Amino acid sequence: MANLNSVFAELAEKMDKDLEKLKEEFTGIRTGRAHPSMLNDIKVEYYGNMVPLQQVASISVPEAKLLEIKPWDKSVVAEIKKAILKSNLGITPVDDGHIIRLTMPTPTEEGRKELVKRAHKLAEEKKIELRNIRRQANEQVDKLEKDKQITEDQKFKGHEHVQKTTDEHVKKIDSILENKQKEIMEV
Repeated sequence: MANLNSVFAELAEKMDKDLEKLKEEFTGIRTGRAHPSMLNDIKVEYYGNMVPLQQVASISVPEAKLLEIKPWDKSVVAEIKKAILKSNLGITPVDDGHIIRLTMPTPTEEGRKELVKRAHKLAEEKKIELRNIRRQANEQVDKLEKDKQITEDQKFKGHEHVQKTTDEHVKKIDSILENKQKEIMEV
């Protein structure tokens, strides 16, 4: 049987997961800085199987704008290059037969503004998800009152708590967005 505390715990857990998803999605937005997570979606053909790049190579960031990919098996270098070229990274890999280097191009002013728009769109989508979670939690609180498990006063306090939690998470999204925006616009 649900009670207010379980409704609040579920609410906070779902909203925290959404914040983590947003942070993860933001790492995929290129800022001109190298970050290993940029390569998370790249799959490489390795002995007939498509495997994540991280399973066939180590990825390091020796400089702010450089990624180095060191395959554990040198025979896979060509496949890694092919997978990077097929991805939507827009970066041309350079290799010496052992190590593949990816130099991050500095986005143009127009490109950075597009990245900021994309970040805003992702943040807005997460805010919509938070509002849906809030609505579900409020419905659960209303049901508890309807089923006579809580009083009307507890219902109103429950709605206040749900709103307060939502507001806190929206502020966190705004803060994450602001930091990402600064990172993107930094030349």
